[in-house]
Amino acid sequence: MLDSVQALLAEHQELQEKLSDSSVFGNPALAKKLNRRYAELNAIVAAFNSVNEITEDLKAARELAKEDEAFASEIPGLEEKRHTASEKLRRLLIPRDPDDGRDVIMEIKAGEGGAESALFAADLLRMYLQYANSKGWKTEILDKNESDLGGYKDVQVAIKGSSSDPSEGVWAHLKYEGGVHRVQRVPATETQGRIHTSAAGVLVFPEVDAPEEVEISQNDIRIDVFRSSGPGGQSVNTTDSAVRITHLPTGIVVSMQNEKSQLQNREAAMRVLRARILAAQQEALEAELSAARKSQVKSVDRSERIRTYNYPENRIADHRTGYKAYNLDAVMDGALEPVIQSAIQTDEEARLAALGSNQK
Repeated sequence: MLDSVQALLAEHQELQEKLSDSSVFGNPALAKKLNRRYAELNAIVAAFNSVNEITEDLKAARELAKEDEAFASEIPGLEEKRHTASEKLRRLLIPRDPDDGRDVIMEIKAGEGGAESALFAADLLRMYLQYANSKGWKTEILDKNESDLGGYKDVQVAIKGSSSDPSEGVWAHLKYEGGVHRVQRVPATETQGRIHTSAAGVLVFPEVDAPEEVEISQNDIRIDVFRSSGPGGQSVNTTDSAVRITHLPTGIVVSMQNEKSQLQNREAAMRVLRARILAAQQEALEAELSAARKSQVKSVDRSERIRTYNYPENRIADHRTGYKAYNLDAVMDGALEPVIQSAIQTDEEARLAALGSNQK
């Protein structure tokens, strides 16, 4: 462990020198990347220094205890503190997802259940917006396709973080949300009071920091324009402001109609397209990595049922981590942190175990 720490301490010093070079800030994407890594290494340096300080205190207490037994009482407490500090350092040394510090683009889509599914999609959107607000993140609705009853057939939202520390990043928290979310409740449209089961799908993509990070040739895209439509299919605009962009090499299609300006819809569509292309590239890379380096929680299978929201029992259950609580009302109001932390902890434990087996 000491060898890996020394290498990271050296990298920290190199980054410190690079970030003092004014020319770095002429490249915002590079500066952002370096700052993220520097913040990550800051935490490791602080944890390493803490272990060293406690170790020195423990050594001094043991020496003094030889002459004065009163100092012996301090030893167990210092040993416990050193164990805690060492465990924190060990966890910080787990290779972190390089995208943890990125912002995200989230898509929520109605699934099985018709109108009820669209209403649940709207409830999920509200939950994520409330959660983002509690974290001090900024949100922006990029596009939405409303249903007749006020839900969403699909909606896309950009979520932007406020910290350079990757452990506090938006992707670090929301990457586990991708998959099928199942709801059990009495729908607003149900006259007999029967409980129905429906579902909505959530997709989460790390957002590209700068356009040049994912190069898209104009020859590789086809842009179509059309009139925006609202619930029931009625036209809500008299001009061709809606935009559909098709990325020919991958077949990825992105449509935007939220703004009245064709230019704004095109810019929003390109943001989503870059994020989807980046995600596709990373999924292809992840498929090539050894099982030890794959996340054990963040599945690339977007059809995976990850969570159930049971309204009659006020229960939320995560099927990947085993997390269960009876505070669904609070969770739907944005109190999502314990659920997300269960996913982070499960993933971390799996990667720790894999790291340990690889070192044997």
